[in-house]
Amino acid sequence: MAGPPDSRRTASDDGRQTRRSILRRAGAVGTLGLGGLAGCVSLQPPQTYDLTQDGFDPEILPYDETYPPDEAVTMFRGGLRRLGYYPDQTVPDAVTVDWQFPINEVGHTAAKSTPRPTPDGETILIAADTGRVHAVTPEGEERWTAQTKAVHLGIHGTPAIAHGVAYIGGYDGRLYAFDVETGDEKWRTARLGGSIAIGSSPAYWNGIIYVVAEYSNPDAGTMWAIDAETGQPLWSDDRLWGMPHPSTAIDPERERMITASNDGVCYCWEFPSLEFAWEFQTGGEIKGTTPLYDGSVFLGSWDNSFYRVSLEDGTEEWSFETGNIVMSNAAIDPDAGVVYVGSSDRYVYALDTDTGEELWSTNVGGSVIGSLIVTAETVLVGSYDTHLYALDKETGDERWRVENQGHVTSGAFPHDGRIYYAERGVFSNYWDDDEETVLETPGNAYCLVPDE
Repeated sequence: MAGPPDSRRTASDDGRQTRRSILRRAGAVGTLGLGGLAGCVSLQPPQTYDLTQDGFDPEILPYDETYPPDEAVTMFRGGLRRLGYYPDQTVPDAVTVDWQFPINEVGHTAAKSTPRPTPDGETILIAADTGRVHAVTPEGEERWTAQTKAVHLGIHGTPAIAHGVAYIGGYDGRLYAFDVETGDEKWRTARLGGSIAIGSSPAYWNGIIYVVAEYSNPDAGTMWAIDAETGQPLWSDDRLWGMPHPSTAIDPERERMITASNDGVCYCWEFPSLEFAWEFQTGGEIKGTTPLYDGSVFLGSWDNSFYRVSLEDGTEEWSFETGNIVMSNAAIDPDAGVVYVGSSDRYVYALDTDTGEELWSTNVGGSVIGSLIVTAETVLVGSYDTHLYALDKETGDERWRVENQGHVTSGAFPHDGRIYYAERGVFSNYWDDDEETVLETPGNAYCLVPDE
């Protein structure tokens, strides 16, 4: 749990200055392409953009992948605002497993990467905690597999795919770019500023990747802007403390960019100027990605609470207390004005976005630490009880559940009548410090289809 804001800032000053001085002495961060070191650059702010270009209309609030909509771009949780909302997808009344194959073998408890279809739907990218990126057809046939250098704890973020290139960070502190068609590595960064891990999922906007990196000694984080074409760093802000896991969320219409960290703080920058705007302190670690809706950021904390906070100035608008820590990535149905969030108290809650009033709650048998997804009629949620659940989004009633082997901690992505997701491996002695942890069964990637 984070300390009081004043003591946190005081303690961070020395460490932050030390890390900045290290970066100055080392120069900027290099990029490794197929030919090796591509060179160093000075960290400069990225260019600003006219938000009215290409038909962007701030009076219209689209819930598309990018602003304006770009059919060649897709990313974690449905786009920059990370709503986890897929109104055009339907969930069948009954499902069966079409295919599965083992991918996850590491005991790290972070949520697993969510499978991500390419914009044309012809390839499914699945990142694994072995450090591999698998590309398969919707029918499960292998297209290619790429091995990164993240061999210790692997990959837990979800790729952002833009114009034929997949961008993904690893628990080796590097950001990678892969050609979607061939699997060839286009470039990879060095360890960003000495980063030990990138657990968050990249955001893509107008040729720039926004991603958060983690550091140790001291535990801290940095927000980075990276040129998508070359992998060269353009800008960074290392004010984050605690090792950050949430992915960057951006609302260009409100001109705000958000992330959060294990120090219990939600951080906000103006966008696209990247001037720092405000911070909001909770009483516990913030692990989940924060969806942005209706001029607010929605965030869960390890202080057992879920908050709505103003994007304009960081003031708290309401909070809702659950029975345990909130680690999951909440989903928002902007048409209904409902936010769905899971807790380690084993419940999924539906809350009114305006008031925080509880509309319903459903016990799903285990902790919820991964991504919730909401469609036209259904909430999809994975549980530590090894099941994937489909809940009626109006009532919370269970439509169906599928039993798996390990904890279901990735998001369940619905696309063209199929549902893709992944689970954690099954381990013995994982919580026993006196016994060796043993992988009993690797965690699988799954594809569900309608049970006809």
